[in-house]
Order: sequence, then structure tokens, then C-alpha cells
Amino acid sequence: MQNENKNRKSIRLKEYDYSEPGDYFVTICTQNRECLFGEIVDGKMILNEMGLIVNDCWNDLENHYPGIYLDIFTIMPNHIHFILTILCDDHIVGAGLKPAPTGKRYQLFEIIRGFKTFSARKINKMKNTSGNPVWQRNYYEHIVRNEQSYDEIYSYIESNSQTWDRDRNNPKNMI
Repeated sequence: MQNENKNRKSIRLKEYDYSEPGDYFVTICTQNRECLFGEIVDGKMILNEMGLIVNDCWNDLENHYPGIYLDIFTIMPNHIHFILTILCDDHIVGAGLKPAPTGKRYQLFEIIRGFKTFSARKINKMKNTSGNPVWQRNYYEHIVRNEQSYDEIYSYIESNSQTWDRDRNNPKNMI
């Protein structure tokens, strides 16, 4: 396992600041690509209890990380896709009873680590399996650089459940 981790190549850009404002496309797979979150029926994802936990944790992220915007999100049986926006500092404002933000922007990896931790803890609590891995160690991320790329990624995420039968993450397609 140690050699496997040493040989793992990062897809991240070495000099890029992943707290920079912008849109980020992310895919996170479950540990061993196990189908945990429900099933696809007639091209639609039907969430089970674990899928609902993942959905709730996604929707709660803005409460933990001010300065982000949760864009499109989809849960598949064994992975998730989303576009997350890190906002410019001038879009971060205090409202209501919450204190005004400090202006700190979170790095993408911090937000993803938080999401994975929050959801894994809740899933493990529900399953009574404390500490079991739910998510793969890494994730795929892509910096969305223009409107055409955004539109293509958005469409891909939106229609992902309709193409599950051809999806490379579908266990039936893995060799």
C-alpha cells in the first residue's frame, strides 16, 4: 500500500491556488466504488438512507464554509459529481445573526475533506460502523475555465443518471 501511495500522481496544478474564486467540477467515488447511495431506476437515481445523508451534508456545506456557492450536484450509486463555486471576497457578507465573515477563503481540498468527514461520520453512525472508510482517499477535480466548459460539465452532471448503464463507475462495466 505504501508503494501505491508513493506512485500516485497528483492531477492538481502545482502552482495553482485552490482557494481562488471560480467554479470547480469535482467527482468523489466511494471506497472500492461500492454502491452505497441507492440505485438507478428508469434513468433516475433513487436515494436510500445513506444517499439522503450525503445530500443533507452537501446542502449544509455553506453553513460550514462561508464564501462558497453550491451549484449543480448529483448523487450516483457509488460516486457524486458537483460544481462548487468559491466566491470573490466581495460576495462574502454577514447576514442576520451570523457574525461577519473574516474574509478567509477555504481551499477546495478543505471543503471536500469536510464534506467527506461529515458524511462518513453520519453514515458510519447510522450503520454502527465507526471509522469505516466511505469515500476513496482522493477525488477528481477540474477548474472550470470558461462558459462552454461550464455548460458541458453542467449537462454531463444533469444527465448522469440517464447514462448509468454506460458509466465506467457502474460495477457492471468494470472489468
